[in-house]
Amino acid sequence: MKKLWSDQQHIDHTIEKFTIGQDAKLDIKLATYDILGSMAHAIMLYETNLITKEDVRQLLRELRILLDQARAGELLIEEGVEDIHSQVELLLTRKIGEPGKKLHTSRSRNDQVLVDLKMYYRDYLLMIARKLEKIIDLLLTQSRAYKEVLMPGYTHMQVAMPSSFGLWFGGYGEALIHDYAVACNTLEIINHNPLGSAAGYGTSFPINRRRTTELLGFTDLEYNVIAASMNRGKTEYFMANMMAGIGVTLARFSMDVCQFNSQNYDFIALPDEYTTGSSIMPHKKNPDVFELLRAKLNALTALPHQITSVIQNLSTGYHRDFQLLKEILFPGLDTLSDCLNIIENVVSKIKVKEDLMKNPLYAQAYSVEMIREKVDEGVPFREAYLKVKKILSQETNFQPEIRHSHEGSIGQLNVDEIYQKLEKVKNRFQEFDFNEAYDRLQNFRV
Repeated sequence: MKKLWSDQQHIDHTIEKFTIGQDAKLDIKLATYDILGSMAHAIMLYETNLITKEDVRQLLRELRILLDQARAGELLIEEGVEDIHSQVELLLTRKIGEPGKKLHTSRSRNDQVLVDLKMYYRDYLLMIARKLEKIIDLLLTQSRAYKEVLMPGYTHMQVAMPSSFGLWFGGYGEALIHDYAVACNTLEIINHNPLGSAAGYGTSFPINRRRTTELLGFTDLEYNVIAASMNRGKTEYFMANMMAGIGVTLARFSMDVCQFNSQNYDFIALPDEYTTGSSIMPHKKNPDVFELLRAKLNALTALPHQITSVIQNLSTGYHRDFQLLKEILFPGLDTLSDCLNIIENVVSKIKVKEDLMKNPLYAQAYSVEMIREKVDEGVPFREAYLKVKKILSQETNFQPEIRHSHEGSIGQLNVDEIYQKLEKVKNRFQEFDFNEAYDRLQNFRV
């Protein structure tokens, strides 16, 4: 098919297929945003006298029809059409003719792609935020439920000190709040409008970039048009780092679950539907779900490097290399969403084992408690340490009363304070409501 932007008659189809890449497959995720961006652009063109009232009426009418189709999953990219941007313009031109051809006035595919991606990413971030809120709440609920149930804590894979399931669940809950805050920071950074930067150097048409910023619900403009174009790749890098952070936290949680579920530890029990059996060993209940979670979440940590491997040596201006960023990032977005769904469904179903610390195997975990008792008797810490080390060289079943009372210890989990941290970040997220802008666009009348 002849491209909308080219009058070239003879196309090498091998080259065309290579340069289009996965766009036709991946771009369907951007359909809604491409149409919304086109609606805002059309309104701005009319208000700056670049198209007529009849032009904008026809464009908005047809764009609303396409938007309904996109949201219903009925808008497809036809065979031979290279991307969603071309598909939308092609459908408009078929239906209304000249006004469809005018829509691209003052716009490049470069800033069109930039605005589509930013709108897609910011809605994704809001979706991820909601999932993280639920998981954090579930972890903190488990923290409260098991605050009295002790377990051994490990350092260097060796028994170290007494811990608790309340501390363990709560630790991951608070750690995820940090990742949640990074998602909010990422949204704040990327929610700036690149539309109007054209191919990276602006346009001589008398456009109003503040108007499209308002219509699309962006916080502000990316003022410098070169800066706007340079954020292709940088935006994906920010997204990748956000995803990698969540991946690091929840991959460690998944590893803990695999380890704690094993017979050698036997700290927790997973529901049958989250384990699988063996084809040869009838006793096995393998934590395959968490092993796959661990692998998938660990893979997310490679995304920032993959992004930088594409963009790090590029000069100012657009390069076709940027097209590959979708192929790197989009599958990761789906992976993270799927993983969070699984974790959300299983956290409350994890059952913990009680009375673990009565096992003599964990008696040495109380070594610091033994030191504390001697310090309470007036023995200097260094002397108490050596006395206890000598005692521990022999077998001991010492199990003292646990008196950890400082903030964040097994005696004071500070779950209420952790919830306060969560609320602060939630309040920042609540400042972003893009649906209001989308509704205004759909209901705009000339």
